Amino acid sequence: MRQTFILSLLFFQLVFSSHRVLTDAAGGRWQLLQKSIGISAMHMQLLNNDRVIMFDRTDFGKSNISLPDGKCRNDSRDLALKIDCTAHSVEYNVLTNTVRPLTVQTDVWCSSGAVMPDGRLIQTGGFNDGERRIRIFKPCPNCDWQEVENGLGARRWYATNHILPDGRQIVIGGRRQFNFEFYPKTTAPNVYSLPFLVQTNEAGVENNLYPFVFLNVDGNLFIFANNRAILLDYASNKVVKEYPTIPGADPRSYPSTGSAVLLPLKNLQSPAIEAEVLVCGGAPKGAYRQAENGAFVGALNTCARIKINDPTPQWVLETMPKPRVMGDMILLPNGNVLIINGAAKGAAGWELGREPVLEPVLYRPDNPPASRFELQNPSTIPRMYHSTAVLLRDGRVLVGGSNAHALYNFTGVLFPTELSLEAFSPSYLDATVSNLRPKIVKSNTQVKHNQKLVIEFAVPGKVALDKVYVTMVAPSFTTHSFSMNHRLLVLGSEKVTPLGKTNYQVQVTTPPSGNLAPSGYYLLFVVHQDIPSEGIWVQVQ
Repeated sequence: MRQTFILSLLFFQLVFSSHRVLTDAAGGRWQLLQKSIGISAMHMQLLNNDRVIMFDRTDFGKSNISLPDGKCRNDSRDLALKIDCTAHSVEYNVLTNTVRPLTVQTDVWCSSGAVMPDGRLIQTGGFNDGERRIRIFKPCPNCDWQEVENGLGARRWYATNHILPDGRQIVIGGRRQFNFEFYPKTTAPNVYSLPFLVQTNEAGVENNLYPFVFLNVDGNLFIFANNRAILLDYASNKVVKEYPTIPGADPRSYPSTGSAVLLPLKNLQSPAIEAEVLVCGGAPKGAYRQAENGAFVGALNTCARIKINDPTPQWVLETMPKPRVMGDMILLPNGNVLIINGAAKGAAGWELGREPVLEPVLYRPDNPPASRFELQNPSTIPRMYHSTAVLLRDGRVLVGGSNAHALYNFTGVLFPTELSLEAFSPSYLDATVSNLRPKIVKSNTQVKHNQKLVIEFAVPGKVALDKVYVTMVAPSFTTHSFSMNHRLLVLGSEKVTPLGKTNYQVQVTTPPSGNLAPSGYYLLFVVHQDIPSEGIWVQVQ
């Protein structure tokens, strides 16, 4: 009896201790911004006027927000509603927490995009009558979508876009498209074959859609699809490096949807800059077919890192606190990575996800391997298939979307269509560290490559400065668990000069070339003791 009591006590202490550690480790807070924006935010892009463009698809039927002034979309090819007077795209004003309906004429379902150097969002492809469309949105008051018919050389559904050093976009892949093309077009041919996408294609499942694409520091493109990657010289259409298969050989791209980021680029003036890619989560091989048959297998609980410019690059596995499929990965201003949204079982697709993962995970890439992951405070809203997240200028992460169904279903389903918007505030926004938080007072907002930049900032608390550095973040086009064109550059800190009791100047040098930072708009932050300032918009020209 006494032995049983002691064992029970030890068990209780172990459980209590584990719970306490988890509680102590948890951080961040959630805020419900809008109960309904009228649409499910399947795609998101932050623009340089602090507006976020969002859209879902046109063949959902009626949305919950009307088009203005009696406008209607008349589309004889729409699969749900030929005449639709509701919006399927909105502009969210971050500063006023308000929503404005936008008019998109053709189906943007599962499309892609990126922001051009002048700040215009170029959005490509989609489904049905939208599959070869190019749509342009200019960040200006009361602007709306402009559409270009047959602007693409191939049908693009589930493709990936990236900005190139010369300011063009490359559009890669898509369903049954084993090729790439450019926008704007300069020389023929319009479409270039990419056999890698044939090699990574799986009959009936594919597992190579929405490939993870990153611009390497040498100007070539790292392209990951299914369970492996190449380095592509897109200018000559030659594969210059093949990477090993990811350990375990499980697929990580759609519909076995993991996520990926290019980890922060540092030492930008060095002739040998290290570039490292992190791929997290996904679903085991066969998970999609099993989910279609009602068997929801556990998602992958691993991340894999690879130094893509090493002479003999190898993947290194790490274990996440929880398995996750359909998670989003966001680069935070201090260089950490937030993993958010998704499910613990199943795969991407209608009704195919189970067990929502409500807790985000913070990943600190510079920590020792055993101390990189930290669970954060949970949301109360499941964010399953078609959920999204983007970094905002104030350091919060905007979270929306989730539509696990073919139509708008708000009742009678396991995961109702989600029209709400939330913000997750990492712990660096806690009031307890406000005395450490810098505020940018003055800076140039138009900069060139390899330019000295002096930023004046203030720290309100009477504290000794420590670990001051400057970062630049390219805002992402996020959909289907991948943040396209997302990158963070650590400009460092060459010299910090006091200007008084609370004001300082920090001198940095901007990235030396478009291979590191393609021209365009970036969010610039001053970071002090891992606490970032609110960002300011700078344009690299």
